[in-house]
Amino acid sequence: MNTPAPRIWTTAASAMAVIVATALVVRHSLDNAASPTSAAPEAAAVTAGDGDSFAKRRAGFPPLAALPKLAVPADNPLNPAKIELGRFLFFDDRLSGDISTSCASCHDPRLGWGDGNALSRGYPGTQHWRNSQTVVNSAFYAKLFWAGESTSLEKQADSAITGNLAGNGDPEMIEERLAQVPAYVTLFKEAFGADRPTYLLVLKAIASFERASTLSLDSPFDRYMSGDQTALSESDLRGKAVFEGKAGCIQCHNGALASDEGFHNTGVPENPLFRRDPQRQIALRFQFYTRGVPEETYQNAVGDLGLYFTTKREADRGKFRTPQLRYLKYSAPYMHNGVFATLEEVVDFYDLGGGHGPGKSPLLRPLGLTASEKTDLLAFLESMSGSEVAMDPPRIPPYAATVEATDGEGK
Repeated sequence: MNTPAPRIWTTAASAMAVIVATALVVRHSLDNAASPTSAAPEAAAVTAGDGDSFAKRRAGFPPLAALPKLAVPADNPLNPAKIELGRFLFFDDRLSGDISTSCASCHDPRLGWGDGNALSRGYPGTQHWRNSQTVVNSAFYAKLFWAGESTSLEKQADSAITGNLAGNGDPEMIEERLAQVPAYVTLFKEAFGADRPTYLLVLKAIASFERASTLSLDSPFDRYMSGDQTALSESDLRGKAVFEGKAGCIQCHNGALASDEGFHNTGVPENPLFRRDPQRQIALRFQFYTRGVPEETYQNAVGDLGLYFTTKREADRGKFRTPQLRYLKYSAPYMHNGVFATLEEVVDFYDLGGGHGPGKSPLLRPLGLTASEKTDLLAFLESMSGSEVAMDPPRIPPYAATVEATDGEGK
């Protein structure tokens, strides 16, 4: 197992320097990015439990690879002022309805850029029913959230800021608040050439900050896949062979992102916290209502339906997007409902063939992993975590009154 990597203290300036140095491209396709940038030595293959049939399927999976250069949307190019503005906005709770909740409330750098809880906090007066995912490397996703509801960082920021159970913010109120902050007026001018803060530019600034400052690209695995044959230990390499072979993880965790970005029902058990907390049950029923499920489904709301909320297809009940595997060392707990506190629990779950219930993926089967195979697999999973992306919260700029008090007022 590799020695823990040192912490990196990220600033907007250093992040921009890395971006320029790596020559970011304007358009990005995760499908095209799945091919490795250079060949890497392979460990000996492990025969999968399915034998030849699995080997044939494996041949069609995109191979694991180092992360590619991250591209930036043509309509939201990066610049240092925009990244700096996004950094302030990410930590500013004035984007929420009652000025109690910032992006960092649920995506705290000190907690793996999640919130460290099995189930996320909600907007005051509510409690969420899902786990708060790390935002590290989320810029590589084609779809955001556990069930893929958003297709860009900009749209994800909008959903989080205005969502009733998240920020519950009002775009017009947000614009007015920011307009009363002189430092923000200056930064919006520098970043966008805008005379006044607008909500659309808020979303673009936050997305730019995330693209520039919440990346993890230096894991031992990435170095190995880029040609450094010394980056992985012998245990890591044996674990990679188990991952690609006997365990069959490669079926869903493939390509450069180690995610097929598909949606699967793995039978993850319900988190007991949900049953004990009426607030979380109320929040989920609200989700059923606002997402327009059929009346009968609403009346029998008992669990998270995942992708079904979007498609309304019975076959999509309980399906969630395959998560990427980088930064696992820092982003516990795991699964869409945070039911597993450790990676050991995750490996044990899949070794038993996943969970139970209707619609479970046929890809899952008991694996029969030995203790040493589990140890090696865990070592390989941890090799996909690099330096910690650490950051101190900035000092949030204050309001300034735009209407001066007359004599005798404000005393």
